[in-house]
Amino acid sequence: MHLNTLAGRSYNDLMQYPVFPWILADYDSEEVDLTNPKTFRNLAKPMGAQTDERLAQYKKRYKDWEDPNGETPAYHYGTHYSSAMIVASYLVRMEPFTQIFLRLQGGHFDLADRMFHSVREAWYSASKHNMADVKELIPEFFYLPEFLFNSNNFDLGCKQNGTKLGDVILPPWAKGDPREFIRVHRE
Repeated sequence: MHLNTLAGRSYNDLMQYPVFPWILADYDSEEVDLTNPKTFRNLAKPMGAQTDERLAQYKKRYKDWEDPNGETPAYHYGTHYSSAMIVASYLVRMEPFTQIFLRLQGGHFDLADRMFHSVREAWYSASKHNMADVKELIPEFFYLPEFLFNSNNFDLGCKQNGTKLGDVILPPWAKGDPREFIRVHRE
């Protein structure tokens, strides 16, 4: 948090909201082993380089980039690791962030398949599967279990596979308890 403060980041501006890195890389195990180096994300690399395959895709995009107008230079990442929309999407289950999200989204919730609904899926999207996703975390992942509950019973929609969105789906090692998720994540 000290580093975020020195960088001018603040809870008062969603565009400059504090950024915390993904720390863990194990969102599949029944028990998380905090003594195993493979449990952790490689902090020496950005989210776009967490796998060799993904890094190769970004390098290829950069190398092969052609802009017929010559206005847009080559780039690796076409998105940012933090934005007002990213913050609001993580906190969408809590007011006033629900209303902020709705304003940013044109007055309605996003398609359920694109909403933050699972910590595991968010990790895999940002670290491996989605070339348009390199987002990091927000401080609430380390101290506020309430943001993982849909305590206001917002109708967040249904995914294409029929799954109705509600509380955030936690990794198995959290035992379905947002407080346990925060405790382990913080540890």
